Amino acid sequence: MTASSTADASAAALTAEARLLRATAREFAQREVAPTAIERDEEERFDRSIFARMGELGLTAAPLPETVGGGGFSYLGWTLVMEELGAADMASAVMLSVHLLGQFPVVTYGTEEQQERWLPAMVAGEALGAFCLTEPSGGSDAAALRTRARRFDADGRELEPDAPPDRVAEYRLSGTKIWISNAPEAERYLVFATLDPALGPKGITAFLVEKGTPGFRFGAHEKKMGIRSCPAAELIFEDAVVPAANRLGEEARGYRIALSSLAEGRISIAAGCVGVARSALEQAAAYLHQRKAFGAPLAELQGLRFTLAEMARDVAAARALTHEAARAKDRGEPIGELSSLAKWTASDTAMKVATDAVQLFGGTGYSRETGVERLMRDAKGAQIYEGTNQIHREIVANAVLERAKQGA
Repeated sequence: MTASSTADASAAALTAEARLLRATAREFAQREVAPTAIERDEEERFDRSIFARMGELGLTAAPLPETVGGGGFSYLGWTLVMEELGAADMASAVMLSVHLLGQFPVVTYGTEEQQERWLPAMVAGEALGAFCLTEPSGGSDAAALRTRARRFDADGRELEPDAPPDRVAEYRLSGTKIWISNAPEAERYLVFATLDPALGPKGITAFLVEKGTPGFRFGAHEKKMGIRSCPAAELIFEDAVVPAANRLGEEARGYRIALSSLAEGRISIAAGCVGVARSALEQAAAYLHQRKAFGAPLAELQGLRFTLAEMARDVAAARALTHEAARAKDRGEPIGELSSLAKWTASDTAMKVATDAVQLFGGTGYSRETGVERLMRDAKGAQIYEGTNQIHREIVANAVLERAKQGA
């Protein structure tokens, strides 16, 4: 049984709506995304038409509630979409995952007015979103961010730190963000800044910032090892004026907003990684049938067969853990530990399975013309973004030790 047939078997337990969503995503990914994946990677070219097509199919808001125009699908159903996109092109999967990451907090913490103003174009696939947390001073250490948000009243006077929030008419953001996926193509930016760096996580606040805001511009574009057709760029804020109406949630609640959003995003990325690993496995299996050595197909060599079996085992395990994390979210349970386990496991699996696939292909796998090496490059990035896998080890260890402490 191949990885895809294992997925087909597990889909039997899904709702009819989830199976339809999966079928839609698979057809779109294979017909409209996969054929140009190698070319777009080579050219480091973002194709806006792919995002627009996602919007037409309802993929740009599939897991969002129907109350804000979303598809209302389960998060488990959403992981099926991400797996199909990851199998076709992880860059497209990351682009869509980040787009959703920019919407989830607005759904959860936004006012009705903010939701009505901010979400419709994103839901429809007309405005692309970005999630802006990482800075030169802190990636994994999100609490160390230095982008500053200063408070001003309606007369343009800067307010004292202890002035009540209801006196704030606008904020002025100054600082730099780096490695922001979807920039500079995105129109909607969820930006995290601090009222005072000395406050650590207690000073972080979230803001909705539109492309074209005076004082907000783009810096260097990242030249990446993988995921090359999903752009990433530096954001520079120089007293960028953000109306108080664009503050998301209460002041100093931004750190909580960021962490809760990242937990959801990690499950999404885990599913994309399962897709990468599945693609590597399927391509390797097909190659072992086609390629002959020593007078027989490579598929008859026991050592290579065992490698393929281990790859299949790892893909199935990563998928099961990712689905368990998604089900926990659908049940309304805490997902911090599970989402870290899923992202850590699935990204490591993608890297291992893709590397094994390149090895099984031999010199052919090392060539950029086949696309197998692209899977390995894309998998490497997933071990780093959305929290490095070292950070996820910390998260899991903390959860395990806390349970032991409470049980003592």
